[in-house]
Amino acid sequence: MKTVSASPVRKLLIILEMIKFEHTIFAMPFALSSMLVAAGGFPPLRVFGWILVAMVGARSAAMTFNRIADAKIDAANPRTASRALPRGLVSITGAWVFTIVAAGLLVLAAHELNTLAFTLSPVALAAVIGYSFTKRFTSLSHMWLGLCLGIAPVGAWIAVTGRMGFASMVLSAGVIMWTAGFDIIYSLQDLEFDRKMELFSLPSRIGPERALLVSRLLHAGMVAMLVWFGLLNGMSAIYYAGAAVVGLFLVYEQSLVSARDISRVNAAFFTMNGCVSLIMLAFVAADVFL
Repeated sequence: MKTVSASPVRKLLIILEMIKFEHTIFAMPFALSSMLVAAGGFPPLRVFGWILVAMVGARSAAMTFNRIADAKIDAANPRTASRALPRGLVSITGAWVFTIVAAGLLVLAAHELNTLAFTLSPVALAAVIGYSFTKRFTSLSHMWLGLCLGIAPVGAWIAVTGRMGFASMVLSAGVIMWTAGFDIIYSLQDLEFDRKMELFSLPSRIGPERALLVSRLLHAGMVAMLVWFGLLNGMSAIYYAGAAVVGLFLVYEQSLVSARDISRVNAAFFTMNGCVSLIMLAFVAADVFL
């Protein structure tokens, strides 16, 4: 595969577009929500800064490695054939360098935070890197992706307190369910391709109707986990209002897609889920500070 020549800055921008860097917004607000609750307010700026570095490093390493691992699959899929690696806009070597640097940022940030964060950083890396292989052997790949994002609230809690709190695990469970639910919706786009290539996804395994039912149950479970998290931390009515708004957004997200009509998948996936995470952060912040 011939790689297109470009300046280092241009290549970096291409990589950031390739990994959809802006989608860090999905998990980041839940990490920050966990941070605020664990700290009972805003933590020291140093802790906040290293949490941001860890989040960006972990997601960037995971997404770039995923593009490397799936380069041949992406090239064969009409929906993804225009991505940077299949088109030769970025070399495999360049992608590997970016992956290693991003992983290093996670480990560095964890080291600067506390001993437990540093000790668990290889586990976090193994989890987010391992996701790239799951679609080759299990239809539960959606749950593994959920785990990758679900690490964020636990990691932020550890960053602030130096321990793994039960409440953060409950929030993590909510994020896992939320992510798996919207990933099932997103995977509907590749239903026929997955079957043709013998890749695993829930829609290709049990059909789109049943897969969407599972997605809806997972999103209902996510709202239940948000309520439980609030109860564990003595949150006020402000927080529960936020959980209710999130629930309404998830209902609307589910209404955008059916087994017979996936034309609005992108709106369901990108717009609605970005709103869900930011709304939750806004209400958590309002509860904590007000």
